[in-house]
Formats: sequence, structure tokens, C-alpha cells
Amino acid sequence: MKKKDNELTKKYIKDVKSADMWSVFRIIADFVKGFDELGELGPTVTIFGSARTKEDEFYYKEAQKLASKLAKQGYNVMTGGGPGIMGAANRGAYEVGDVESIGLNIDLPFEQIANPYTTKELRFDYFFSRKVMLVKYSMAYVIFPGGFGTLDELFEALTLVQTRKVTGVKIFVIGTEFYQPLLDFIDTKLVASGMIDKEDLEMIQLTDDLECVVRDIATSLDTQIEVLKEVGLEETGYFKSLSSLQKK
Repeated sequence: MKKKDNELTKKYIKDVKSADMWSVFRIIADFVKGFDELGELGPTVTIFGSARTKEDEFYYKEAQKLASKLAKQGYNVMTGGGPGIMGAANRGAYEVGDVESIGLNIDLPFEQIANPYTTKELRFDYFFSRKVMLVKYSMAYVIFPGGFGTLDELFEALTLVQTRKVTGVKIFVIGTEFYQPLLDFIDTKLVASGMIDKEDLEMIQLTDDLECVVRDIATSLDTQIEVLKEVGLEETGYFKSLSSLQKK
């Protein structure tokens, strides 16, 4: 076993053997921090993607461009806070200004170095509490090409929408060449085997058209405002923030 792997194994064993009560406190602290810092954000879009994407690569530039377009429309941009696609998205929003560029970081043994383009940065001890915050306060999720972590976040979002744990949220998948084989697999295996319904595929909007993403998020904004009216939440701060954005 490599020295680095051995050190990580020792750390993992130490964490597993540590007092459960202390872990509970750390979990609670993660959630309290997230609820306290993000509860009043207003209209926000979360962008997911690889931490390994370089600045000169196509999808880095596309993520930066999309975040800039969203920020100019008044949407906050949230990411996992690391480099790559996350850094590009935060950078696009940060350079526009007038909105929050949020990074929800996590301590990892490699890759997850905080990018410098955030106006609000939070650090989490646990992946699961961080994932809750990445989806809880957003009205749309945009998935750029990425690895295991990005795929995990994509399927987490799909499961939440499929099971109606979140409603009115749009899921955009950017990169038709990159993701089409995955969608083909979902169609020919999951749908064909009856493991999901054909309609479930409609949750995914696969596109390379950034303008289409911006327009559809605006449409989603209108829908959410109507839903909030129907359930009598017109006096809430969130409703007012959505309405002010609609008037721009």
C-alpha cells in the first residue's frame, strides 16, 4: 500500500472509531451552519462539474459563460467551491458582481482546494450535509461534465425530483457528446427494464445551448412564483426576492 493510501486508511479508521456523540455534534453543526448562512439567499442556481477541468478547456469556458449570464439576470450561483468547473462558475458570477457567488467546500485529501471567486464560502465535514445545502436552496441544477462526484450529484438531484422531495426544480445537463451515452444507457437499460418510467427521462434536459438554459430558468421562476401564490406564501422573503427578480 502506498504511504499516502496508508495514511488515509489510518485516518478513516480513527474517524470510524471516534465517539459517535462527537460525530453527531459535527453533523448538527454542518446543518446549522448551512441553514443559517443560506436560508435567505434568494433565487439561486447550483452548477456541478469536474474539479479537474482546466482553464483552457471548453467546458470551463462554458461554465464561466453560463454563470456570467445567470448573474447578469440576478441569480446567485452556487457550487461545491473547488477548482475546475466549480471555479469557472464562481468566477463567472464573481466577475459580474451584484449577486452572491457561493462555494460549499469540503475537506478532501486531494483536489478540493477552495477557488478564490466566492463572496460566501462555507466548509463542511460531511458530503451528505453539503449535498443537502447544494440542492435545498436552488431553483435549478446545471450538470457539466465530471467524474464520480458529479454523477453522484446528478443522480441525487434526479432522485429528489422523481420522488417529489423537491418540486419545480429544473435539471440541465450540459454536454451532449459527453452525456448522450449515459442517457442512452438509462433509456435502453433502466427504462427498458421497467426500473424507471419513460417520463422520468423528461426530468433531464440535455443541451449545449446556454441561452436555452437561461430562458428555461426564467420560465421556472414564473412557475415557482405562481406556486408560492397558490399556497399563500406571498409575504415570505423568498417570494419577494423571486418577484423582484421577475420584474428586472
